Amino acid sequence: MDSTPRPGDKVEMVHTWPHLLYRELLAALVALAIVWIWSLLVNAPLEMPSDPTFSPNPAKAPWYFLGLQELLVYFDPWIAGVVFPTLMIVGLMCIPYLDTSRAAIGTFAPKARPFAVSFFAAGLLLWFGLIFVGMFLRGPSWAWYWPWESWEIHKTVPLTHSVSPVLGWLLTGAYFGLGWLIPRRLKFLGSLDVVRYTCVMFFVLCTVGILLKIGLRLLLNIKYVLVTPWFNI
Repeated sequence: MDSTPRPGDKVEMVHTWPHLLYRELLAALVALAIVWIWSLLVNAPLEMPSDPTFSPNPAKAPWYFLGLQELLVYFDPWIAGVVFPTLMIVGLMCIPYLDTSRAAIGTFAPKARPFAVSFFAAGLLLWFGLIFVGMFLRGPSWAWYWPWESWEIHKTVPLTHSVSPVLGWLLTGAYFGLGWLIPRRLKFLGSLDVVRYTCVMFFVLCTVGILLKIGLRLLLNIKYVLVTPWFNI
């Protein structure tokens, strides 16, 4: 059912303290008890003691960092490890300032904010998709292994190539230029002022660009689309 209040409806409200806080505290205690009992019943999946003379192949980070490690395949280390995590944090911090609509305050119905909910869900799926790939589909030398393929057979890493600098600048400029102009016709985005619209489209285009770059690398073996003396994308 759609819980979005309509004009003229009587909206009942309760205070966060103590009603919501009590429920959140109870949920936190239940979750803590489940994790505590689970830790007593199941042993931690520890590997062999560390050996400084032997490096495992592949060397994988903890699962919660595998998304960043997978991004290293497609981007420069400082972009994958510094720029993108920073953009994620800054983007989440900007949400209250970019979406200032007073409609459906306090509700999470997708119909009230279809663009925001869809984009956030897509970003979350992308992040856990990268973790899944790094956990289950990356084998020796960080090559792509399907679940039915044996790690005993080491694959050769395919050769990659980059787009020429001139073509790279043209493609990047066309991508961000058209990506800024075309969605302006959408109902939600068209209601934003220029500054907020530009910020929203910057985060959206960066997220979609990650998907496009992953596709180019996996399908066409393109390492970089834009090559400069300072950074490569």
